Amino acid sequence: MSADLVWAIIKNNNSFLVKRQNVQFSTEPANLMNVNSFKYSGLANYKSVSVLPRARGVRVTTRKANKQNSPNKSINTVVIDKTRRQTSKSVANLIARSKYRPDLRAAAVARASALLSTQQPKKVHAKREAKGPRAQKN
Repeated sequence: MSADLVWAIIKNNNSFLVKRQNVQFSTEPANLMNVNSFKYSGLANYKSVSVLPRARGVRVTTRKANKQNSPNKSINTVVIDKTRRQTSKSVANLIARSKYRPDLRAAAVARASALLSTQQPKKVHAKREAKGPRAQKN
């Protein structure tokens, strides 16, 4: 089936569709921007990119053209657990260098950066004692 036909069928009804206050979002794993549009849809497009979190780092999965006889060969997965700058460069190279889907490069880098931000531990700062005449004495 063509990608346009698949999109025409699933754009208004699918299990990943979330409708909130006149806006439609998509929760599918291969949708980088979580927007219900043909460009970012991982279900409708033959070539799709997904960036998912790992325990440490991110997992980038690319799907090639639809190979119906061997679907396992159509998926390529790479785990990247480097620094933020090296991860961004690796994700950009995976997508743009191979001319896979250069229109998704910026979205994939942004998604990987956001996932790495959530994995960093929060710094806990010790509270300073109050000084001066307004400080309460116990």
